[in-house]
Amino acid sequence: MKKLLCGYCLLASICVYGQQTDTLQNKYLDEVVVSANRWEQNLSEVPARIAKIEKSDIQFFNPQTAADLLGLSNQVFIQKSQLGGGSPMLRGFATNRVLLVVDGVRLNNAIFRGGNVQNVISLDVNAIQESEVIFGPGSVIYGSDAIGGVMDFHTLTPTFSTSGKTTFNAQALARYASANQENTGHVHFNIGLKNFAFTSSVTKSIYDDLTMGSRGPMEYTRPDYQGRENNTNTTLINPNINQQIGSGYEQLNAMQKVRFRLKDVLDLTYSFHFSETSDVPRYDRLILKNAQGVFANAEWYYGPQRWRMHSLQAKIKANKIFADEIKLVLAHQSYDESRHTRNYAGSNANRRTNRFESVDAFSANVDVSKSFSEKTSLFYGAEFVTNEVRSVANRTDIITGDVNDASTRYQNGSDWRSLAAYASVRHQLTSYVTLNASVRYTHVHTYSVFDKTFFPFPFDDATLNNGAWNGSVGATFKMNDDFKIYYNVSTGFRAPNVDDIGRVFDSQPGSVTVPNPNLKPETAYNFETGFAGKIHPNITVDAAFYYTLLDNAIVRGDFLFNGEDSIEYDGTLSRVLALQNTNRVVVMGSQVGVKVDILKGLSLQSNINIQRGEERDFATGNIYSPTHVPPTFGSTQINYQNKKWRATVYVLYNGTVRYENLALTERADAHLYAKDKDGNPYVPNWHTWNAKFSYDVTKNITCDVGIENIADIRYRPYSSGISAPGRNFIFALRGKF
Repeated sequence: MKKLLCGYCLLASICVYGQQTDTLQNKYLDEVVVSANRWEQNLSEVPARIAKIEKSDIQFFNPQTAADLLGLSNQVFIQKSQLGGGSPMLRGFATNRVLLVVDGVRLNNAIFRGGNVQNVISLDVNAIQESEVIFGPGSVIYGSDAIGGVMDFHTLTPTFSTSGKTTFNAQALARYASANQENTGHVHFNIGLKNFAFTSSVTKSIYDDLTMGSRGPMEYTRPDYQGRENNTNTTLINPNINQQIGSGYEQLNAMQKVRFRLKDVLDLTYSFHFSETSDVPRYDRLILKNAQGVFANAEWYYGPQRWRMHSLQAKIKANKIFADEIKLVLAHQSYDESRHTRNYAGSNANRRTNRFESVDAFSANVDVSKSFSEKTSLFYGAEFVTNEVRSVANRTDIITGDVNDASTRYQNGSDWRSLAAYASVRHQLTSYVTLNASVRYTHVHTYSVFDKTFFPFPFDDATLNNGAWNGSVGATFKMNDDFKIYYNVSTGFRAPNVDDIGRVFDSQPGSVTVPNPNLKPETAYNFETGFAGKIHPNITVDAAFYYTLLDNAIVRGDFLFNGEDSIEYDGTLSRVLALQNTNRVVVMGSQVGVKVDILKGLSLQSNINIQRGEERDFATGNIYSPTHVPPTFGSTQINYQNKKWRATVYVLYNGTVRYENLALTERADAHLYAKDKDGNPYVPNWHTWNAKFSYDVTKNITCDVGIENIADIRYRPYSSGISAPGRNFIFALRGKF
């Protein structure tokens, strides 16, 4: 409580300071964002914290994947179970409680799970123009899942010719990183005519096994690994214990856009996105051993993750009583993923289990804007989403080639549908005060039919129909032209999807999660206050304080299946678990950032994120730590930039999570963690020093050089199953034509 009071005292003192700086020029709050209500608006009018990642920063810091890109904000925590992964955590929520959006289309689908997901890496980081992260519930505008926040990606936009002649421009990139021997090649180009434009993009990346640092907890090292000799699983000695053998993979991305305009009335864009990975080893399962020190798995890998999206976006100038502008987005997405496992010992040591999933998703969005005056604007729209899930499985003997049926992960033929309508009003009460109010109704239908071939389910099918009203009310107060205070109260929700009600899988070694068709939606209630802008001509601040309560939280817990607390799954007697509405989660925290312009071109920038949470079991009254609340984390950097070059030296840091504060689900994965003096798993604090440098060799050629983790620290981010890169040299060459 004292810390919260101190935060409000700080807020009050800065408000007073802000009132004394009326002569500041308007720069920071003039930034335009679209994630808050799907339409462009100035940051000064948004009563929420939004982090914006510009193209220039993406190019300078050279992230390998879209997950790493989100980490550039230093406000989104990224968890990785394997190198080919990256699961964002926003304000203590993650996976299917945060929403991914690309070019106005939701990526979350019916099988987004409560465990960590890696779908964000399907996006090509080299084809992203910019990204915005809106923190806190976004369900009013985006529907189910947007509890912790929304990550909105905008990819390259085709540009028209302004000279009357056909224009052509292109960019190419070659990048190498030493920690995983990354080799990336990328090219994109734009052809512009007066009323037609075309943009194409292709990226190929090859990542070898990742090498961790050499200084840190020995529990993270890999002294041995799985092999196969004479048709028998065997253990091999790793000559370099810091090399994470079984982590490398490859990825291909492609994008094509065609844009057409008809005067100032119609702007039409067709987009095609394609992404495919190679097999991706599940590293955290490959290092798992039993009590006797024997590997649990000889193989555990994701098959190729494929994502295809066709979308058609139309922007129409209406100039009618009911609308000034209309946006229509139609999209079809198809997802393919699979899981392949084989035990190291026992009856399944020579039998690989293969489970394949695919989702076909169609969505339609209509968004309308109408200005009634300079002070009052209305935004409203509707959304329809449908997902169909297919799931098949088999078990193959790798010696004889015999193939037998196996239990599927999901119930084949399941579907998930959502229909919603929303309205949002923005009103400028005075020249200093802007009010925002929004409301949305969403109806979600979830259906699964159960195959009793392998499990005698006590039900034939499950149908859930859930409706939810969500609302938000907020206000921004401009203390001067470049400083605002804001308040926001909002609600959010997440309706159970196919993964929740119809999944059978091994959640942890020796445990199996079975379907529960009696789930209800989760509901979130959020309060946020903050301030942003200049408190001095050379000092910019951005701070938010929030409190979120998640009621009827869906969590995994002990369950009975046909009266039994354990059943056989893939040849192993496993404890029965199921997802249930048994808990209430509270998360509170603060996000604070400051930038100081020291001299021309020289600046100091720092961000810190502090969050605390508790999860209460309704039945027992017990209190636990929520799984997705990371430790305190942040960064501090010194930047310099002039006309030809840019340089930065920065520190990344994470706090400690002691054993008593570690979530129960994380304690169950003790093999991923360092051990304290009592032998219990915990998260040590860590920090790394890093440096990046970019130089314009010519007008068209830029050379980027970086060194990450200069001290070669061995560390593993919270909840991750793979250690972070050790000392990592990065070289990139960019060309513009």
